[in-house]
Amino acid sequence: MTLVVLEQAEKEFSKSAGYYEFKEAGLGIRFRNEVAAAVNWIQEHPEIPRMRLRGYRRVNLRVFSHYVAYVIRGSTLWVVAIAHAHQRPEFWIRRMAKL
Repeated sequence: MTLVVLEQAEKEFSKSAGYYEFKEAGLGIRFRNEVAAAVNWIQEHPEIPRMRLRGYRRVNLRVFSHYVAYVIRGSTLWVVAIAHAHQRPEFWIRRMAKL
């Protein structure tokens, strides 16, 4: 399965990693590693997380209050958001219309 990370999701990821690194040295690296582990798990098990009402799946990070939202279209896995769980819910949902 091909993995594609939307540019907006990349920006969210970088912004959050920078924030955590600013808060405490090394924390941004831990965030990056946890996101990488979640994305790797998603690639290996894309169908396991339940389908949400709006047609996407999500994996919550274990340590950080973020989640990885993604959709599967054919043989492509699209990461549409790497979002903070306590901010505007599904603020990114319109991104899916372009896939």
